Amino acid sequence: MASSPPDHEWKKGSAELLVLSLLDDQPRHGYDISKLIQLRSGGALCFHVTSLYPLLHRLEKQGWVDGRWVEKAEQRRRRYYSLTPQGRKALRSKQKSWKDFVAVIGRVTGVDLA
Repeated sequence: MASSPPDHEWKKGSAELLVLSLLDDQPRHGYDISKLIQLRSGGALCFHVTSLYPLLHRLEKQGWVDGRWVEKAEQRRRRYYSLTPQGRKALRSKQKSWKDFVAVIGRVTGVDLA
């Protein structure tokens, strides 16, 4: 049975968590982040540049990510984003909040999420 796509509000509320999580292990550029979200979600989640780049800029303004331009031979210039120590702290907090939220929803609905 195919699952239905996630509600738009859930996606909106989890966007920061998704992006920060993907930057936890290495710096990435926006297109890479977008493709990884789509790939790892099995196509259930898609982030278009119209929503992803404003989010990255907001995270940068908050001091959670650092962006730097990188030029490689034979490629166009790309902005790579990496987590700052403050961003790593925010990520850990968001991961805990998400885990707690999912556990509470599971208890209320009786849905086993294991």
